[in-house]
Amino acid sequence: MAGSVFHRVAGTLLLACSAGALAAPAATVAPAAAVTTASPAAGSLLQTIFALIAVLALLAVLAWFMKRFGPKSHVGTVPVRLVGALSLGGRERIMVVEVGNQWIVVGASPGRVNALATMPAQKAVPGNADATLAEHQPPAASFGDWLKQTIDKRNAK
Repeated sequence: MAGSVFHRVAGTLLLACSAGALAAPAATVAPAAAVTTASPAAGSLLQTIFALIAVLALLAVLAWFMKRFGPKSHVGTVPVRLVGALSLGGRERIMVVEVGNQWIVVGASPGRVNALATMPAQKAVPGNADATLAEHQPPAASFGDWLKQTIDKRNAK
């Protein structure tokens, strides 16, 4: 409706100017046209802003609703449990994680997470809350001896 009033006023001004009407009557008509078109334009702008705010609020409510009550897929998930952890320094840790029926020894530092070893899950001793550790061999005298022991231990399995 506001658009049709504007078009009628603009059409009248265009006809008056093209017919050679005096400039004074056109000047008196122009402020009236400005007053008539400013009010509907401001109302239209406010209506557009309120519609935009309503749409953004609706999107926020829908996003919250989907996060809160959306589909949750628990199909195929494997239970993961932290068995134990040891801090090696300010930012380095060694953790034992149980995934299914297997334990994974994980080394974690700020930039990396590495799987160090895997072993079958062990049952805790009833009197002891900690899992039993395998017996350690005496420390090797040199790196070469340690490497040989490690390779022999892996080949024995």
